[in-house]
Amino acid sequence: MTGPRSSTVSTSPLVNPDKDRRLHKRVALSIAGRVLDDDGIDHEMTRIDISCSGAIIRSDYRPEAGAQVICYFNELGRVAATVIRATPTDFAAHFRIVQHKREKLADRLTWLLNKDRLDLTDDRTGQRAAAGGPALLTLDDGREIKCRVLDISLTGASFEAERATPMVGDTVFAGNVRGEVVRVTGKTFAIRYLRK
Repeated sequence: MTGPRSSTVSTSPLVNPDKDRRLHKRVALSIAGRVLDDDGIDHEMTRIDISCSGAIIRSDYRPEAGAQVICYFNELGRVAATVIRATPTDFAAHFRIVQHKREKLADRLTWLLNKDRLDLTDDRTGQRAAAGGPALLTLDDGREIKCRVLDISLTGASFEAERATPMVGDTVFAGNVRGEVVRVTGKTFAIRYLRK
């Protein structure tokens, strides 16, 4: 008598030649995202089939095989990738990430696939705050704000200032990214990215 079949992927050396030989199982996720090309222009993704090693991305943008792109996946973050092939409707990209980041991505994908079924709550705020690093923002008038990154996403970011904070409505620059301050609470403030 055999027990219930495991849901984990088999690592047996006996491989069915008709099966997909991808290194990691790919799943379809309805998440928003954008892809940044070599010229710094971002393009919207309309569908994503993703694994922790790569993705099939449906987009009006059609990069050529070999192109280097940056993918911003909502709820997953930023991933550098190499385009391996393109079709009339989408393109396939292989992620260029180190092993520990690949493992974190796999954990996050597992969470996203199960959160509704298991009625899970998102606990990313605390995890992201612990991973914050230093940042230097510049206001329109040239003043600089030394701060620490608390949270970063596809649409904006939040910071904790060392001293004075900007005011709601101020425009700030973080490198070549432009944003508008949308919230200030004590020493913390949030910006919304302003896209071209």
